[in-house]
Order: sequence, then structure tokens, then C-alpha cells
Amino acid sequence: MTRPVVAVTADATTVNWNIWGDVAVAVLPQPYLDKVTQAGGAPVLLPPLVEAVESVMEGVDALLMSGGADIDPALYGARPGEFVFPPHPARDAAELAALAVAERRGIPVLGVCRGLQLISITRGGTLDQHLPEHSPAVPGRYEPRTIRVKPDSLLGGALGPSPTVYCHHHQGIDKLGAGLVATAWSDDGVIEGAEAEDPSAPFLAGLQAHGELGEDTVALFEAFIEAAKAGPRR
Repeated sequence: MTRPVVAVTADATTVNWNIWGDVAVAVLPQPYLDKVTQAGGAPVLLPPLVEAVESVMEGVDALLMSGGADIDPALYGARPGEFVFPPHPARDAAELAALAVAERRGIPVLGVCRGLQLISITRGGTLDQHLPEHSPAVPGRYEPRTIRVKPDSLLGGALGPSPTVYCHHHQGIDKLGAGLVATAWSDDGVIEGAEAEDPSAPFLAGLQAHGELGEDTVALFEAFIEAAKAGPRR
């Protein structure tokens, strides 16, 4: 059976690679690809090149918006605070374009960490630019956290009421965007997940934690791929 094709947004950076230094690359952590494949999908990398987005997105069955660097505060009408990392305009633009095509076509969208934040921002949402109590104790290491999920929701049906997830973020949703409803929270009330308010709308959900990690999020990716198999909703 043909697997649904999932565009997974990639980041751009420079790396030292074997004998080469400062090589420009489009990159994505392997666990994203593994999770999509495990759930029954066929992942393809969507590079941060806005010129390529339309052509790629017209040929895929779903969009997975990955985690990564801070989003440009100008996109939600704010100035960068003291702890905001420099923005990546090319990635912001490419992901905004990809999300627009996905919504126009009515194909499933799943946002992880930054991905959830960007989904909310496109609907008028804002971010809390620094949550020190949510920042990792050791940079570069994900931390397990149990979150609370609304049972009668898309996320609740896939994750259960109290899944263990893996976090690495210092920002979070402040005002949630229009048409979305919060369905997961941390112990201190920070939004950890949101989805389309209208249950009849195409699959649209996001998780602040890194859903590509851990076993408790497998069913969420499976639900995402099942929605992709069903085809566009518009």
C-alpha cells in the first residue's frame, strides 16, 4: 500500500563535515523521519526555500512543522526581548507559505514546538518570549514532563490524559490564535497543545513538546498519518 507523503520542514545552518568546514546545509533531526515512517508515512524534507514550497506542497499529503529556532517577534507584532535568539527569516517565510498551501488544500497539519507556535501566530496569536522555568536545565538535552490533556479532544484521544513528553523550549504561547482551542497544559498552566476548534475541520494540531521523541506520542503520529490517508478535506 502506498504511504502518504509527508512534507517535514527543515532548518538551515552551517556545519563542519569531515574535511569541509562551514558547509551550508538543510537539516532535520532523524527522529522526525523515524516517527513519520513508524506511523506509516513517507517523509520528505521541505527546505527553507520559499521559491520551492508551492511545488513541493502541491504533491504531498500532509505537513509536519518541526521544532527549531525562535520565530521572528515581528510576525506577532512584538520586538525581540533580551532572551530571544536571532530570527531565521527564510525559514519563517517558507513555513508560512507551506502552512498556507496546506490549509488551502485541506491536508493534515501537525506542529511540533515551534510549529505549534507558528500555527497560532498565523491566526493572530502571540508568544511569551521567555519562560525560564520551562528552559532546559542542560541546553541540548530534552527533559521528560508529564502534561495534562483534555480527554475529549483530538490530542486527548491520541495521547491520553497524562502522557510523558520531552521538552526543550524557552518560549510558549501567550495568546492563542483564533479558531484554535487549547487542549493540553503543563502543571503551571502553560499551553502544551492546541488544535482546531471546529472538530469537523481538517486535521490541525500542535504539541509544544517534541513529539518526535518518546513512546507516548506514537499514537498522535498514527492519527496524523491516518488523516493523510483520507485525502484532502477541501
